[in-house]
Amino acid sequence: MTAPTTSAPAPSIRLLLASQSPARLATLRSAGVTPEVRVSGLDEDAVLASAAARFGALDPADAVLVLAQAKAEEVAQVVTREARERDEASDVVGPDEVAPLVVGCDSMLEFGGAIHGKPRDAAEATERWRAMRGKTGVLHTGHWIVDLRDPQDGGSGATLGATSSTTVHFADLSDAEIAAYVATGEPLAVAGAFTVDGLGGAFVESIEGDHHGVVGISLPLVRELLGEIGVAWTDLWS
Repeated sequence: MTAPTTSAPAPSIRLLLASQSPARLATLRSAGVTPEVRVSGLDEDAVLASAAARFGALDPADAVLVLAQAKAEEVAQVVTREARERDEASDVVGPDEVAPLVVGCDSMLEFGGAIHGKPRDAAEATERWRAMRGKTGVLHTGHWIVDLRDPQDGGSGATLGATSSTTVHFADLSDAEIAAYVATGEPLAVAGAFTVDGLGGAFVESIEGDHHGVVGISLPLVRELLGEIGVAWTDLWS
């Protein structure tokens, strides 16, 4: 029989980002946090329809929270299943992989009495910007954390979340500016059809609230949620 093998201890805290957003990843990295990325295969329309059937019409702040929770919990289930399958298949004795904290996010723009995710196409992005220019909207970003850590590592088993809402004042763009911006393709890739950290930054005159939430992940809010389960933000620095 092969002698048991061991390896160097893994980091004490793993953060797993349940999002494919490059902006969210870049925001965390710039704040000293290097998460792993796992993208859920969530059917967002189905999740929202199910929630509406159970609870009635959802406020925008609740809709993004429902989606953030669904993303985080789906990825958490996959990670848990994979860990169990590894344990069952392995005959090598070694340190267990540290279970992670999973963070899921989702963003939508509330404008004109409706909520808006990513535009379907360039025509919708153009129409939306013609409506938004010179006006104000609210960008809602839901955050959800699932604590998969083992109790002996401080794990709480908690699943909790909250929404960050930031008021955004848009510049009064010309038709030519809208056409040029939509032609870049950026508005089609982001909730609300705009960014503050990219080409769209010049078209946002001001915001009221946390600008990180507009980018896609509110660092102060994540810090607060982590604090509720006994995790210090600084323990995530890499």
